Amino acid sequence: MAIAKVIEVIAGSSKSFEDAVSSGIAKASETVSGIEGAWVKDTKVVVKKGKVTEWRVILAITFIVR
Repeated sequence: MAIAKVIEVIAGSSKSFEDAVSSGIAKASETVSGIEGAWVKDTKVVVKKGKVTEWRVILAITFIVR
C-alpha cells in the first residue's frame, strides 16, 4: 500500500504560467522525492502600469511517502 502526501507551493515567473508551474515543481523536487503530480489550484497575475509583470500559481504537489 502506498501513502501519498500533498504540499502546497506558491510559485511565480516573469515569463508565463507554464514557467511558474515548472519552477515550483523544480524547486519542490530539490527537497521532496517521489513527486507524482501537481494540481494548479489557482492562478494570478501581477499588473504594473497596465502590463502583466508576473504570473503566479498555487500548486498542490502530490508525492509518495516511503
